[in-house]
Amino acid sequence: MRFLNLCVLALLIAAAAYVYEIKFESTLRGERVAKMRGDIQRERDAIAALRAEWSTLENPARIQGLARRHLRLRPPDSAQYDSLDRLPERPPSIVQPSAADAIADKIEDLNPVTGSIPALMGQR
Repeated sequence: MRFLNLCVLALLIAAAAYVYEIKFESTLRGERVAKMRGDIQRERDAIAALRAEWSTLENPARIQGLARRHLRLRPPDSAQYDSLDRLPERPPSIVQPSAADAIADKIEDLNPVTGSIPALMGQR
C-alpha cells in the first residue's frame, strides 16, 4: 500500500511539474502574441501615416503650386503659333527602302485562303 502511495505521489509531482511547464510555455507564447499584435498595430499606424502623407504629396493643387514656384512656366501666347505655309519643307528621306520585299514575295507565292470552303459544300 505504501508503495502504491509513493507511486501516486511521484506521478502527482510529475503531473504538477508538467502542468507548470505547459503554463509557463503558454504564458511565453501569450506574451509573444501580445508583442506581435503591438508590432502589427504600430505597422498599421505607420502605413496609415504614410498613406496620409502620400495623399498630401499627390494633391494636384500642391503639385500645381510647386510647378508654378519652381518651373517658371508660362501659358503660350498667340504670337507663338505660326501658320502651316510658313513652316519649312519636310527634309528628304535619307533611308531608301530596299527594292526586294521578302514578306511581299512570300505573300504572293501563297494560294489565296479565304476561310470558307465552297468546294466541300458543292460535294454534298
